[in-house]
Amino acid sequence: MEKVKEVQNFKPFIPADKILPEFTKTSLLVGILLSVIFGAANAYLGLKVGMTISASIPAAVISMGIIRGVLKRDSILENNLVQTIGSAGESVAAGAIFTLPALYMWSTEWGTEAPNLLMIAIIAMIGGTLGVLFMVPLRKALIVEEHGILPYPEGTACAEVLLAGEEGGEKTKTVFSGLVLGSIYKFLSEGLKLFPNEIETTIPGYSGAAIGVDVLPSLLGVGFIIGPKIAAYMLGGAVFGWFVLIPLISNLGSLAPIILAPATDPIQTLDHWGLWSNYIKYIGAGAVTFGGIFSLVTSLPLIARTFKDVIKNYSNGGSSSQILRTDQDMSMKVIIIGVVLVVVIMAVLPVIPVGFIGAVTVALFGFLFAAVSSRIVGLIGSSNNPVSGMTIATLIITAFIFKVSGNVGQSGMIASLTVGAIVAIIAAIAGDASQDLKTGYIVGATPKYQQYGEIIGALVAALAIGGVLNLLNAAWEFGSAELPAPQATLMKVVVEGVMGGNLPWTLIFIGASLGIGIQILGLPVLPVAIGLYLPIHLSVGIMVGGIVRGVIDKKLNKAKDVEANNIQLKIDTGILYSSGLIAGEGLIGILLAVFTVVGLNLNLGIDLGAIGSIVLFGLLTFSLIRKSLLNKAK
Repeated sequence: MEKVKEVQNFKPFIPADKILPEFTKTSLLVGILLSVIFGAANAYLGLKVGMTISASIPAAVISMGIIRGVLKRDSILENNLVQTIGSAGESVAAGAIFTLPALYMWSTEWGTEAPNLLMIAIIAMIGGTLGVLFMVPLRKALIVEEHGILPYPEGTACAEVLLAGEEGGEKTKTVFSGLVLGSIYKFLSEGLKLFPNEIETTIPGYSGAAIGVDVLPSLLGVGFIIGPKIAAYMLGGAVFGWFVLIPLISNLGSLAPIILAPATDPIQTLDHWGLWSNYIKYIGAGAVTFGGIFSLVTSLPLIARTFKDVIKNYSNGGSSSQILRTDQDMSMKVIIIGVVLVVVIMAVLPVIPVGFIGAVTVALFGFLFAAVSSRIVGLIGSSNNPVSGMTIATLIITAFIFKVSGNVGQSGMIASLTVGAIVAIIAAIAGDASQDLKTGYIVGATPKYQQYGEIIGALVAALAIGGVLNLLNAAWEFGSAELPAPQATLMKVVVEGVMGGNLPWTLIFIGASLGIGIQILGLPVLPVAIGLYLPIHLSVGIMVGGIVRGVIDKKLNKAKDVEANNIQLKIDTGILYSSGLIAGEGLIGILLAVFTVVGLNLNLGIDLGAIGSIVLFGLLTFSLIRKSLLNKAK
């Protein structure tokens, strides 16, 4: 009864009977530009560290800076549509980079042709389109009926940014200052090669142990955004891998010339990187797999509730509320025709090698995980959406189906990975669409315009992502130290294991058992498992940003009233600045990839060494402290 009353009493910022510019050429063009930018930047970030950031708030801030500040237009609905379109690029990139780089790795291993732009673009377009179409019927059940129950943290925060539009100029400057500094730092480090972006040392007297840090703007920014707790969980997993498991294996291997698969050389000849790539990576993969699947299993009650709410809504004749502008969704006729058309295209297009079985699998798992993703992000936010777990579950079942049906070998593996890629993009875009529609619900947007905008953003980003992936792979190759592509490597391992039965299952089961132990201790499995799976260098860099955020959070916990508001403003400013650092590094990373492909060498022959790295990363960290902790909030 209270839920119904809250929904009935809710009044959006722009009333349903008021018409403002919304679906305009300006909002479309600016949104498309931001979709490509954030898609490219997040693709680079995800391939580097295995995670992406939500682009909704940075897109909203930049939108206000352009539309309000430069173009002198004053429509909150126009700004909202820009962030809706712009944030779609990040979601398409997230789903794509979690899976598709495995296709490039296979082409290198097998000596076959790499995926072409058309294949990557169509896979991403199918996933992006289905993600939105599957989410639309869920809007009323999740966004409207559950208002006040499902918080949708990023969507609500983005609405607050839009509602505080008069502050847009200052916030835009903050994002751009981070973007400029992140770009300059990245260019000095990896363009001009003035200082190394990675520092590493072994530990005297502790055989096999090593520690290092990647001094990158993106890691500093990610650490501030995710906060000290998640950063500490990741570092804890890394410490266990690099200070416990690697030294343990190294010392046991030194007793005799033991060759332990999957390595082909004796353990005593392997350094810490050799031990990590041959053993720790698989243990970490087992822990990540358990964490992802466990997150999915624990969400099953939410899935059941979502389907129940949707069926109840439509059986009660939800169309009666379509009279209001703020309640107009895409028509069910368009949705049904669109889904059927896309599924048929998947089944018959030779460039998408999934066939009828794969197309049906995509439809079933896609709708299931669109519902899962849409509700989960409402509870815990997009950053904690277990897309990897959904993808792993899809890959295991799909690979098994293809194997049983006789589609094995390289073709079966490619088909399985393609299905997984489409489902991953569906889950990512559905979660993003949910957050955007929550923002729109609060500010009084027209849902159908947002839904069409989300599709446009996804389609444009899909066209761009193929070029970005081809460019990055040509420059450095996926799976390299520069672009480890950790999530895609894990998906590759899963498919190979199911199809070929050649996985080091003992190591994976050890990792899964560690995941069970972590869960029993009451700790979140995925952050710890990701820390174990990735090199410690990444987690240390992220922890630096987490510490800065932690100092401010501690002050916030002790503050009251006005002081608390000022401290929260420091955090918000730091998040915007961090988003700029991440975007700046990502964009310069793309530019440097172009230089690498065309053979342009900018190396000045000057190397400031590890000391230079420490000093410059220290200055970069101080810039974050100045923008957040030392910011004179008013």
